[in-house]
Amino acid sequence: MDKHEKRWAGSIEKIDDNRWRLPRDPGIGMQTDGILYADEELLRDLRDDSALWQLANVACLPGIVGPALAMPDCHYGYGFPIGGVAALDAEHGVISPGGVGYDINCGVRLIRSNLTRAELQPHIDKLASALFRDVPSGVGESGLVTVSDAELDEVLAKGSGWAVKRGYGTEADLEATEERGCMPGADPSTLSDRARKRGRPQLGTLGSGNHFLEVQVVDEIYRPDVAAAMGIDEVGQITIMVHCGSRGLGYQVCEDSLDVMQAAMQRYGFHLPDRELACAPVRSPEGQRYLGGMAAAANYAWANRQMIMHWIREAFERVLKMGTDALDLNLVYDVAHNVAKFEDHIVDGQTRKLCVHRKGATRAFGPGRPELPERYRVIGQPVVVPGDMGTASYLLVGTEAAMEQTWGSTCHGAGRQLSRHAALKLQSPADVIRKLNDQGIEVRSAGKRTLAEEASEAYKDIDRVVQVCHEAGISRKVARLRPVAVMKG
Repeated sequence: MDKHEKRWAGSIEKIDDNRWRLPRDPGIGMQTDGILYADEELLRDLRDDSALWQLANVACLPGIVGPALAMPDCHYGYGFPIGGVAALDAEHGVISPGGVGYDINCGVRLIRSNLTRAELQPHIDKLASALFRDVPSGVGESGLVTVSDAELDEVLAKGSGWAVKRGYGTEADLEATEERGCMPGADPSTLSDRARKRGRPQLGTLGSGNHFLEVQVVDEIYRPDVAAAMGIDEVGQITIMVHCGSRGLGYQVCEDSLDVMQAAMQRYGFHLPDRELACAPVRSPEGQRYLGGMAAAANYAWANRQMIMHWIREAFERVLKMGTDALDLNLVYDVAHNVAKFEDHIVDGQTRKLCVHRKGATRAFGPGRPELPERYRVIGQPVVVPGDMGTASYLLVGTEAAMEQTWGSTCHGAGRQLSRHAALKLQSPADVIRKLNDQGIEVRSAGKRTLAEEASEAYKDIDRVVQVCHEAGISRKVARLRPVAVMKG
């Protein structure tokens, strides 16, 4: 049987309405249980997906602490399911590139404004065109800024701080970015010439596939006090969302690591059910080299989103003919997906350092964590969950329950339910454009094929996915946002 067709053949036990257990099976090497967050309908669809088989495989990783986890948006990926979370002991566990993914630090940035839908509407067509022109997008697209090899090293080492230092944003932007836009331990020297060659021309670009830039409107607020603390003040307020990652550079860092990790598996005597879970001890030379490259790629992604935000601000100011203070385009938060991070968590009543892999999952720290900006420590971390074209996106907040259940993690989006090939068969790009226009949504796309591949029908129901996280308590709904203009690669 092809691994893409493998299914979990073991039992699935219901814990409650939003959680399911794949019991530990020592016969296949599981060190712990798998826990899936889903309701009945999401589970029914997943029974025909290889993601549950992958979840059981993750539970086989050496040094795993607690259960292997899958969020309600989970679906089949490389090694880990997309939507997979696993904590590995920082001293005796492993690091697995398949638990991070190819698009290292693919993440989301949410920007608030002082504008209302009524104020923006007369300008939306011109603004959509300006944003599409000013923010390069598409497969292999080159950016507006050329960096030397030495400057690329700075980007890889300093992330968003490099961009802000060069005028692409403010100190306040850094404060509202996970890790202040710079993951420690980055080692640019670990990157191959191929990774550097791919990354140099793509800095400041959106990319293609599921990456997007959206102008959105707040259409519902669930917790006004928490929303206000994040700068979301009223229904009808305009926000902007950016979803993109580390482009070809991050992809190449992952690609380069896989052969190394395959060899390391044999050298350290690891035997896992799926070769895509190739790994090495965290403290090994191979593990440390990958972590240095991964952090460098994550920093590249943060610099990338910071530069895009700068050009968004410029486009708004030019089209709306309003100044910076009047528009008040401030960053609510920037969250990372697809990273492995060293964090302190409570395990059996004791503080323990863990290497938490989040692949297609969002950090959702509860109140009080010192990693959070001071203004968010009372309410918890903002969690930005993008939807798909034509449907909602959400602003959530992290919880103490997430700290107890999921190592402070929650969903990262809607999650695919159809392959891109299958989505193309459903409707033409022209059909997608027509549907979006009928909803009053302006569309700009570098590749029309992408519109059909990324249509709403290709994804799970974002409202259902978020509701599972809300009811399970691993994040709480704050506001719902809907697109008024979509820019795709």
